[in-house]
This record gives sequence, C-alpha cells and structure tokens, in this order.
Amino acid sequence: MNANRNIAERMQQRKVCVIIPTYNNHKTLRRVIDGVLLYTEDLIVVNDGSTDTTQEILDSYSQFTVLHLPVNQGKGNALRKGFKKALELGYDHAITIDSDGQHFPDDLPVFLDHLEAENQDVILIGSRNMNQDGVPKKSSFGNKFSNFWFWFETGITLDDTQSGYRLYPLHSLPKRFFTKKFEFEIEVIVRTAWNGVPVKNVPIKILYDPNERVTHFRPFKDFTRISILNTVLVFLLFAYIKPRNFFRSFKKKSLKAFFREDILASSDSNLKKALSIGLGIFCGIAPFWGFQTAVVISLAVLLRWNKLLAFTFSNISIPPMIPIIIFCSLKTGALFVEDRARFTLGSPITFSHIKMHFVQYLIGSFVLATAMAIIFGVGSYLVLSLSRKSRP
Repeated sequence: MNANRNIAERMQQRKVCVIIPTYNNHKTLRRVIDGVLLYTEDLIVVNDGSTDTTQEILDSYSQFTVLHLPVNQGKGNALRKGFKKALELGYDHAITIDSDGQHFPDDLPVFLDHLEAENQDVILIGSRNMNQDGVPKKSSFGNKFSNFWFWFETGITLDDTQSGYRLYPLHSLPKRFFTKKFEFEIEVIVRTAWNGVPVKNVPIKILYDPNERVTHFRPFKDFTRISILNTVLVFLLFAYIKPRNFFRSFKKKSLKAFFREDILASSDSNLKKALSIGLGIFCGIAPFWGFQTAVVISLAVLLRWNKLLAFTFSNISIPPMIPIIIFCSLKTGALFVEDRARFTLGSPITFSHIKMHFVQYLIGSFVLATAMAIIFGVGSYLVLSLSRKSRP
C-alpha cells in the first residue's frame, strides 16, 4: 500500500487524473474502477448514456467525479467531456483507460514513470502485444492500417495507435475537434502531433476475454468514418500543415543557413537530394495547378526522398514565374504540334492562353518539366558533389 500511496502522491504532484469513458460495460466496470482506486482517487468516470446497470454501479461510489451523459454520443464525445471536466478541476494530464477490462490498472505507474522521464508535454499511448493469443485478427489489421496513416500524416512511427490506454497533456490538445466517436482517438493524436507535441508508445499488458469484453466498434460504419477522417487529415496536411511548417522553418533561417543546414548538411545522399530537387522542379512546372504541394509531398513520401527539398523547389511556380512558365510551355509544345499561340513574351500572358491552346500547352508543359527536372537534377548533383569535396 505504501508503494501505491507513493504513486498517488506523484500523480497529485504532476496533476494527473484518470478518465474512464464507459458505455454498457457493467460486467467489467467495477473491476476497472476498483483497480484504479488502488492507485488514485483522482478519477473521472464518464457514463456515456449507458442503458444497463452502469448508473447503479457508479452510485455505489462517492470518492471520485462522475459525469452522466443522458444520451450515448460516442467515445470521442465522452473523452472530450472528460477532458473539459479535468481542466475545470485543475489537472494538467489525464490517463484514459477503457472500461471493457482489456487494460490493467497496475500499468498506471508505467505512464507516470515515462511522463516524469520526459519532463515535457507528451502523448503516451499504451503499446499492446497484438500477436498474443486471443487478439482478434481484425484488431491487428486495424492497428496496422491506423499506424500507417498516422505515420503518413505525422512522420512518426508507432507500434500501436489504437490503444485507448493513453496519457494526454490537457493544455496542449487542440481547442476544437471534428469528431465524436471512435475516430476521435486518431484525430486527437494527429492534430496534437501537428502542434509539435511528441507522441510515443509505452509497453502495457492486455487481456482479451471474449466472455466479458463488450466492444461497441461497428466495423463498416466506424471504418468508413475513420477513412473519411484520414482523407480530411491528408487534405489538411498538404493544403495547410506542410506549407505552414515550411514557412515557419524558412522564416527562422536565412537563405544561407537553409542551404548549409538543409541541403549540404542533410544526411541524405547527394543523389537523393538531386532527385528531390528534380522532382520539385518537375511538379512545379507540370500542369498540376492548385495541387503541386499535394503531388510533390505525396511522391516524396512514397519514394522516400527529401520532402523539404522537393517542396522548396516546387515553388518555382510562384506568381511572378507563372507567365514565363506558360510562355515556355507553349513554345516547347510548338515543337510537337502546330504553333497556334503566336505571341511574344512581352505581350500579356494569362491562363486564357492555356484554354485556347490546351493541347499545345499540355504537351509542352510536361516536356519542359521533364527537361528542366533533368537539368536541375544533374546540375544540383554536380554542385553538391563539388561542395562536399571542397569542405574540410
């Protein structure tokens, strides 16, 4: 008991509470609550409109906070209500644990130990052994699917992104969310990671008992909602987050520092840097208007090239350069089809020229993009090679 009292004191010192969202888990709820109470009474239970004996079970306790929601609206909504209440009560961190009995309350010290070691705002996600006996195949597949999209959207590699056993830094979470159901647990870690908060796994135990465990996950509906969420997050990633991060980092550096630190000092090989520059030039000139960022980042991620370099050089299509790119594309296209765009660089050049001479522009833009990508790629490779040789 002294060891458990020490855990409770440490949690109070760090202003950590435990949140249990629950919906119709009366078979396991009491066991989970009693397990948590062995360590702390800083507990918030959110009854998400349960229709079984959950309220009667909760009425038998008086030492912790209970929120009764009149109608079931989903796990995400219950967590959001719990976070709001925790902030009102003055907590800085919250450990969430599911009420279906799959998590062990004696893993609470694991989260506390890692929080104290980090000494910073961090999201900690319990990493389960998905290969142990009793783990459903669909759960293992769903976890791998979620891990991939989390990596794609944040660049962070995790072994488990679906576990509900987590520690959240309450003050670092986004103020508003899009979702209220199971997909909330994906949204919250992705968007918090976008704000610069580390997301890490910690090892936990897990129990899958088919006789006790009740899951409210609806495979078709919830998988569809998760897929829609990932589509929205990917769009936001390319349309806002990547450009925002680039311009934030660029503002902090001079052009000389950018060249020295992000090009010369990058751990990527000269070939990979040159290929990334060539990719950026190609996407910047090719007719991907409005989608250059999405295309160049996607290709850089898939090819595992330097995303920053590719994105930087794709900005060759900045507004002052657009008339020149259109003119050169049309003139290049004239080498392959009849030149119907008879004008000079000095005359006004607009997007209307593309509409009037679409085939000529389309062919010319791809040929020009390919040629310039080769020229810039080869040229940058030679420059980088010479720069490396000249450095002491």
